[in-house]
Amino acid sequence: MSKKRILLKIGSNTLTKETNHISRGKIEDIGMQIAALNKDYEFVIVSSGAIAAAKQFVKLESKGKEIALKQALASIGQPHLMRIFHENFSDLGLLTSQCLLSYSDFEKDQSKVNIVNTINVLVENNYIPIINENDTVATDEIRFGDNDKLAALTAVLLNVDILIIATNTNGIYTKDSIHDENPETIKLVNDLKVLEKEIGESKSSHGTGGMQSKIEAAGIAKAASIETWIVNGLNDNFILKALQNEIPFTKIV
Repeated sequence: MSKKRILLKIGSNTLTKETNHISRGKIEDIGMQIAALNKDYEFVIVSSGAIAAAKQFVKLESKGKEIALKQALASIGQPHLMRIFHENFSDLGLLTSQCLLSYSDFEKDQSKVNIVNTINVLVENNYIPIINENDTVATDEIRFGDNDKLAALTAVLLNVDILIIATNTNGIYTKDSIHDENPETIKLVNDLKVLEKEIGESKSSHGTGGMQSKIEAAGIAKAASIETWIVNGLNDNFILKALQNEIPFTKIV
């Protein structure tokens, strides 16, 4: 029986555990879950965090060019981020590879074929592709979406079974409860127009996405009949618990 394929998108706030540095513990937590699910699931990861990784090591001057500064930080941080993934995953017997993509890759037929073929070969040989946007050539994308759209486009291209977007909330909350001590998670969504009315405009502290970009990503996946799960990645074992329905999260079908 073939394995189910999960595309896991990890936002900056999940990777840093809402601090100012990449959390090795969180990356290890993700690796342990992938190892535990290896018999039934194969994983492709879309990971943010290159800029956050760089900020641990350097402080750059930009002379007012904010996008150029972020692109430079991404260039510095990407190898550090991959090194942390490699070190933690290899301790668990997991193999990793790096794939840098840009949105223009999804507009060219040959590029799309190349992406699918490369990633399929990697997965067939037990490598976990870790995808990030090629931030050094990006413009608007580096500011908007925190890789949510990239994850959705990749999920569709690879025809995955589930797109899991790990964030720092228990899914999407009802608008009426969002400021409550225990906000109410919208657990199942069929109509994205209904969901649009429930979300706010807030952005996360490290990421650039907010819930709007996650709903847009879910719309891309939904059009290809792929489920999107918006899960709190700050929880330990969040993938395992979501698969067992042990934690509240939003499922968009």
